[in-house]
Amino acid sequence: MSSSISTLFSLFLRRHFFSTKLLTLSKIPTRHRAFALREAQNALTDYLHSTRCLPFTYAEHIGNKALCSITSLIAKVDFSPPTFSKSFQKFLRYHPINEFEVFFESIGIEYSMVSELLPRDKVFFSEDETLFDAACTLCDFGFPWEKLGLLYVAETSIFGMNAEQLNRRLCGFKGYGFGTIEVIGICLAFPFVLLEEGQVRVGRIDGLLSDLKLLFLDFGLGRVVKGDVDSWHEMCRKLRVFYDLDSPKGELGELIGRNKSIFIEHREEELVNKLDYFCRFGVKKEEVAKLILQCPELLKLDLEKPIFNVMKLLTHFGLSSEDLEDVSQGYGHVMGTNKMTNLPNVTKALSLQEWFFKKIKDGNHMLLADYIAGYPKEEQDLDYQEGLRMIRSLKTRVHNISKLNFLLGLGFGENTLTINLLNHLHGTSTELHERFDCLLRSKIEFSKLCMMVRTTPRILNQNSEAIERKVNFFHQEMGTPLNHVETFPAILYYHLEERIIPRYRFHKWLSGKGLSCKKYSIRSMIANNEKKFVARVFKIHPAAPKHWFEQFRHSNLSV
Repeated sequence: MSSSISTLFSLFLRRHFFSTKLLTLSKIPTRHRAFALREAQNALTDYLHSTRCLPFTYAEHIGNKALCSITSLIAKVDFSPPTFSKSFQKFLRYHPINEFEVFFESIGIEYSMVSELLPRDKVFFSEDETLFDAACTLCDFGFPWEKLGLLYVAETSIFGMNAEQLNRRLCGFKGYGFGTIEVIGICLAFPFVLLEEGQVRVGRIDGLLSDLKLLFLDFGLGRVVKGDVDSWHEMCRKLRVFYDLDSPKGELGELIGRNKSIFIEHREEELVNKLDYFCRFGVKKEEVAKLILQCPELLKLDLEKPIFNVMKLLTHFGLSSEDLEDVSQGYGHVMGTNKMTNLPNVTKALSLQEWFFKKIKDGNHMLLADYIAGYPKEEQDLDYQEGLRMIRSLKTRVHNISKLNFLLGLGFGENTLTINLLNHLHGTSTELHERFDCLLRSKIEFSKLCMMVRTTPRILNQNSEAIERKVNFFHQEMGTPLNHVETFPAILYYHLEERIIPRYRFHKWLSGKGLSCKKYSIRSMIANNEKKFVARVFKIHPAAPKHWFEQFRHSNLSV
């Protein structure tokens, strides 16, 4: 018994080693920590049962599974092997614990999340009996106590239902032909099915349950699932991967049933990774779900490590010679080789993502497999290899390789143009990603944004907040369409408060006074240096510069 407790405690420590909220047991000698944990668990169980009048079964569940909370309590008690048990029991008597804290951790909620879930001004179950009673009802039905947190995090309102409501919902599922274990697995994977019909979209629950009945009973998928909760939960989680792709409930059942081997042969992680990969082509999620179900061969492909040559791949997929010429001339930053994991963004950088996905969807999915098999060793450009060697010889090689991977991830190719951009990009790869995504959210097309980075990489050398303020000003106050930013990306790195705003408002003032009838371009308004700008203002009206300097010009001009 002592050995198993020691093993449990060591696993527990490894799992939570990096938790900033977990108090360590550094004051207790290592050889006594398993003993301290065991005694504290027993004391907590006895306290909840004897003092707080919880049924022993549930008190034991909490005592055995609230390890982080118990560790925090142990750290507050002076340790001495002969007296620790009594000291801990005395501590609990005079320092009543927050029962919701140990409860939430015991039902499987991460300890770091528990504090956010604690009810205000309540520490005892007697102050909110519905929550604990709902947990007991679910446990009595057969739900593993430590998995109830899945239900609570997904649909908190489940724990506001009384025993009668919950039992009615649970027994109702058996009308579809499911047994107790199947019902538990379904509920853990799709917690919303436990809600009353009025709490979810009409038909959503019936549509899902009809699909699952078709799959598990009519198509026989249930016969390959082991007769335990974990196996049913795992299978239902695999199914949920597809339903989470906006696929209508009640419409996928037959398609999944005809391809049920997918859910037998592949792990959930594999399904998630492949679906996520094809979703990155920017197409509708339900189309991706149908693609994988109709073309399960794609699940067996390695879409991470293989290297591909952009022009060879496009030729292999049948892009016309005219379009190939346009791609070669207009998208030099994408040319060369890249990893297959970056293919979705490569096609987006070329504005060919819809064409490429349609090719795969329309029965040509094996072209991808054929290419990977036919071109197993694509060679990198020699100049790129030389540039890579130079980067690896630098003290800042880790930082530069990180920035290079950022560009390759956007769809930039392994070429000298990409290498040359590195010195113009400042910031970590994470910061660069955030800035790029900030511009994407402003509805600039992906391929055009990549082109902007190619021509004016400095646009990514400012924080996301500054970028967002500028884009908002262009949209909301200046009414500038996106194509102005796309054709003149340099506007993004001029100072907003010191240059853009005062010059724009000065031109509005001139127009309002009737002094300037000509509508100047954004480029000429912002890009000219101070000397040229003042000269232009003087031509509009000799007295205008005086107003500029006195009323509009910022005292500390910068670019």
